[in-house]
Amino acid sequence: MVCVQPASLADAEAIHHLVTFWADRGDMLHRPLGEVFESIRDFKVARDSGVVTGCGALHILGPDIAEVRSLAVREDAQGSGVGAAIVAACVAEARSLGIERVFALTYRPGFFEKQGFRVADVMEFPQKVWSECVRCPFFANCREIAVVLDLRQP
Repeated sequence: MVCVQPASLADAEAIHHLVTFWADRGDMLHRPLGEVFESIRDFKVARDSGVVTGCGALHILGPDIAEVRSLAVREDAQGSGVGAAIVAACVAEARSLGIERVFALTYRPGFFEKQGFRVADVMEFPQKVWSECVRCPFFANCREIAVVLDLRQP
């Protein structure tokens, strides 16, 4: 069973390392270490024998919408349920806060569809597009796919 818990400041470098590992391979966007520290309260981590095996963040964009971002799992832990457990923890937190929709921008929409998300048009999330995406170097040629989970449905 995968144990997911809120990240601590001591986890920031491990989170940064995981994100950088996959970003260097073109599978996600880079996050500077300073940004990881600034948003550490958004992050959750999975551990195996005290070692961080996965991370992900629930970033609230408004009163009814949040994003799962920076979801990364150690290469040797792929397929073990770590990513699904982190997404489930993010969704549970969103529900507890009264968030109505949770979305992600991903290169792996199939993974999120297995967690109950559906593919969506990125323009369903103007808060994201006009506050963050416009600053991304890939804005004009974005390859990420938007996925969303509607929490208003039982």
